[in-house]
Amino acid sequence: MPLSKQLTMQDLLDQAKDEVKVIEPGETVEGEVVAITKNGIWLDLGVHGTGLVVGIEISDPTLRKDIKIGDKMSASVIEQEFDNGEVLLSLKKATKERSWDMLKRLKDTGETILVRPFEANKGGLMIEVDGVRGFLPVSQLTAEHYPRVTDKDEILIRLKQLIKKAMVIGVLDADKKENKVIFSEKIAKKDEIEKEIQKFKIGDKMKGRVTGIADFGVFLNIDGIEGMIHISEIAWDKVDDPSKYVKIGDIVNVVIIGIEGDRLSLSMKKLLDDPWVESVKQLKVGDSIKGEVTRFTPFGAFVKIQDNLEALVHISELSEDHVKDPSDIVAIGKKYDFRVLSIDIDNHRLALTLKENKAVKKEEKVTKEDSKPEVVAKEKKEKPKSVSASSTAKATDDKKTSDSAKASKDKQTDKSDSVKAKTDNKETKKKTEKKKEDDENK
Repeated sequence: MPLSKQLTMQDLLDQAKDEVKVIEPGETVEGEVVAITKNGIWLDLGVHGTGLVVGIEISDPTLRKDIKIGDKMSASVIEQEFDNGEVLLSLKKATKERSWDMLKRLKDTGETILVRPFEANKGGLMIEVDGVRGFLPVSQLTAEHYPRVTDKDEILIRLKQLIKKAMVIGVLDADKKENKVIFSEKIAKKDEIEKEIQKFKIGDKMKGRVTGIADFGVFLNIDGIEGMIHISEIAWDKVDDPSKYVKIGDIVNVVIIGIEGDRLSLSMKKLLDDPWVESVKQLKVGDSIKGEVTRFTPFGAFVKIQDNLEALVHISELSEDHVKDPSDIVAIGKKYDFRVLSIDIDNHRLALTLKENKAVKKEEKVTKEDSKPEVVAKEKKEKPKSVSASSTAKATDDKKTSDSAKASKDKQTDKSDSVKAKTDNKETKKKTEKKKEDDENK
């Protein structure tokens, strides 16, 4: 058996050099934190020796607070060998990798961080966390920062006011593969909002500051909780433009009418007397009232009774006959006499009928005609309450006999009249001939 060649130190060094890949500038290496000083962070790179992380990024107090001895870190190589033989490293890339890990952890645990937006657009705010950029949509802002305006230019103006402003946010989504991070201010204050909203209950009367006005209503901030007054809850009268009733910054009195998640539904008008209720208190079902037709719908016509009182006449209540179009019966702008059909105070519904009114008029006309003496006399005659079958049959036969006798009598009368007429004609003819004969003799 041949003897193996004895390896020298040089052979071992040459062999190690061949097995260990030489690191180049720009490459990423991983090491364990062995020391943290004000001049830098020292990493044990194993066979590559010791690395020193320098640069402005290590001055970040948040970073220094998060890094501990024994942590594994990734860094980019700046120089292979520095003054004392250490590898000079940059933590920028390492920070970015750690940032993704941190963002994922924040998403999973629900923890929050303090940030300052660096840019704004019409859709939201741009935020950077340790080299990783993310987006905070407008919809994820709390009531305090949400720009409650409809004009896009005005939205951008308000969002720009939040640039560099400290904000506590949470991570809604963190996808390293897609390089996408979505932040949320709402989620960061979710627990706080849920705790705060438990203090409210339906029926509570509150004061709130107007934070936004939209076509469909008004937004309020009540002790940090967002509330909305729908346009239908601003006033008892019809509201076309909410901005005519309130301005941004106004303090208004409201009552809570609903609680939906983290938002309050509010009403201004329910703190005021309802003029509709006051008006219908004067009416009762069956009353006759005069109203002006204001508009048509496929199912009927709306009628104005007073300035604050409108009623509906269903299409089936316009006439006894079938009605295809309300305009065939009534006209917009004209007044008619109606009768109250129903009153629903809870739902603010007043139903009228024109049909019953017509029926009443017809009935009154008949009654007037029937009031003649001879008709009244006939009505006063007592009618038998019940008639037997045999009596009915006898009455029928008597009636037939009577009708037959009457017809025969009438026929005889007509015949007699005819004979009389013929006799008269003969006598007249004789007199005429006699007179003619006398004239000739003379």
